[in-house]
Amino acid sequence: MPEVILNDNNFEQEVIKSDIPVLVDFWAPWCAPCMMIAPVIEELAQEYEGQLKVCRLNVDEVPQAASRFQIMAIPSLLIFKEGQPVEKIVGVIPKERIVSKLQAYLG
Repeated sequence: MPEVILNDNNFEQEVIKSDIPVLVDFWAPWCAPCMMIAPVIEELAQEYEGQLKVCRLNVDEVPQAASRFQIMAIPSLLIFKEGQPVEKIVGVIPKERIVSKLQAYLG
């Protein structure tokens, strides 16, 4: 399953009401570190299909959501479980560290 592109219209349904954990990538097209982590996000979407929903949110297009979750720097990854943010990862970190944080919320 490819990543879901979030906007004001689908955030509630895709993230808050999801029955599986959700990883939301807060990014912007002008952000070089965001581009560096993008391939990792795509890999996670494929590797954890069915166990984890992976979404991307462009902070320039959906600033309300970024503000709501106090995103002050990008890239920021938020892990949601049962509609609540449970973990925040800021900056570019190795895939293994993201996976280790996700493991606590999967299965």
